[in-house]
Amino acid sequence: MTSERATVGVGLVGHAFMGRAHSQAWRSVGPFFDPPLTPVMAALAGRSEDRAGAAARELGWASVETDWKELLRRDDVQLIDICTPGDSHAEIAVAALDAGKHVLCEKPLANTVEEAEAMVAAAERARARGVRSMVGFNYRRVPALTLARRMVADGRLGTLRHVRAQYLQDWLTDPRSPLVWRLQKDRAGSGALGDIGAHIIDAAQFVAGQTLTGVSALTETFVRERPVVGGDGTGPVTVDDAALFIGRTSGGALASFEATRFAAGRKNSLRLELNGSAGSLAFDLEALNELWFHDHTEDAGTAGFRRILVTEPEHPYAGAWWPPGHLLGYEHTFTHQLADLLKAIADGTDPSPSFADGLQVQRVLEAVEGSAGGDGGWTPVKTDPEGSA
Repeated sequence: MTSERATVGVGLVGHAFMGRAHSQAWRSVGPFFDPPLTPVMAALAGRSEDRAGAAARELGWASVETDWKELLRRDDVQLIDICTPGDSHAEIAVAALDAGKHVLCEKPLANTVEEAEAMVAAAERARARGVRSMVGFNYRRVPALTLARRMVADGRLGTLRHVRAQYLQDWLTDPRSPLVWRLQKDRAGSGALGDIGAHIIDAAQFVAGQTLTGVSALTETFVRERPVVGGDGTGPVTVDDAALFIGRTSGGALASFEATRFAAGRKNSLRLELNGSAGSLAFDLEALNELWFHDHTEDAGTAGFRRILVTEPEHPYAGAWWPPGHLLGYEHTFTHQLADLLKAIADGTDPSPSFADGLQVQRVLEAVEGSAGGDGGWTPVKTDPEGSA
């Protein structure tokens, strides 16, 4: 006689772009990864009953709430998935954790360091009661980047000397593009820096296995007024359109970062290259099944970058999907994220990246903004006092 598989009821807050991506992942994770906890898509929360109801029917959620706080009162919801703009992350996450609900929160963790610190404190309180939390840096779960992390950890690159990261998009190049919430500091916290710059900060630190200790930065807003959504006239853009900064890692490598939504012709190009004493790795999200590796210890006459197609069963996550060469895409990274989260909850271990990891990225963002808001001078990244939580 077989025992019934344990379940975890999920409540989703927000149903726009990220809500749709997460919903797809909740539908897929069970059939493909057979996690130790079976997710039940219990409820979707949105402010408009009509819009939330339509989204719930389309995306596969069993019921609707028009106030996210109702999710915390429901016995059939044990995990809160936060897919709202950054200005609400802290309030929802802290309340959910204090209510004993596991939390998955989209990146960046918060809009400010102070909010992120409050979220980490709540996560530590909850952790003592067996409640888990994770921040959603989904690009860690691109199989090629997870493989890159393993190769760096195994010493394939030797001593790291350079880390280069870019995230290039072009969806704001038209000055007639409307003034959406991502262009308002009170909603988004920052612009390209927090939206896509946070991704390359986390991805670079994850693959390198090192953190940024200081930065020197420039930011720019190229279009300072945009048409108001659903109204007349224009309104001010209060965030950056692009951020450019250099840094140094905890292991002594030199690092450079560029995040822009004004790179005409680049749709979603997250690029990462690491150079070490023994080799190099290169990756571009627009070819996310490929990792390029140069082994500098080979004979110079035949050495060079070679393409690794990261779809083999032994590659990270790939064995759960299709035969070799049958490519994965953007949406699969969210499924991988949930597979790891559900396993951690079932095992009673800490999922990664943690809220503390999200706070560390937030501190880098703060240092970049501080440097760019001054004279671009060197600005250390804050750290917790030694021995603190």
